[in-house]
Amino acid sequence: MPGGTLLLGFVAAALLVLLIPGPGVLYVVARSVGQGYRAGLASALGLSLGALAHVAAAAAGLSAILLTSATAFGVVKALGAGYLIYLGIRTLFADRPTVSMEAATPLSMYHLLRDGVVVSVFNPKIAVFFLAFLPQFIDPSLGSVPQQVFLLGLLYAALAFMTDSTYALLAGSVRHWLGGRVMQEPLPRYVSGGLYLGLGAYAALADRRH
Repeated sequence: MPGGTLLLGFVAAALLVLLIPGPGVLYVVARSVGQGYRAGLASALGLSLGALAHVAAAAAGLSAILLTSATAFGVVKALGAGYLIYLGIRTLFADRPTVSMEAATPLSMYHLLRDGVVVSVFNPKIAVFFLAFLPQFIDPSLGSVPQQVFLLGLLYAALAFMTDSTYALLAGSVRHWLGGRVMQEPLPRYVSGGLYLGLGAYAALADRRH
């Protein structure tokens, strides 16, 4: 694991990327608005667990395929965008609950984690981030390069969970503040569904050069 200035530089670069609202943040916010901060935290955990797949891929050199092969990148991007658009449509056209939002049956922890993992795994932005930034913080003189990539990737996943959890708590607080009748109306469903659709469009239109 790189130390000193190199490690601090990696943490700063990772936080800069993670704090800027992107697909992961929008996903967590949508879950928190729709079901509360606990759902947002579970989704954030799912995103971080899904990022571990990219960590393993980067350590094995597979992330390079996504940049050098337009076909491979296009398949991953299409799958991820399609899944997010599906979530948006499913949310927008879900049956309106006959009781308050608080009384509605929430998604299980398994489903929240699963959806988070799927969204993360099919997010090419994470693979691009690893391939673009990790090599800058690798020092071959410190030992195994794959091991360094793996450890830095784990650190990135931990930082991602921290930042995504912060967004989940903030969005959950807004949901709680609105409360009452507002949360019984279609507003949370429209907000969540709109965020999912916007996220899907973002992923579909993402330029491979970025």
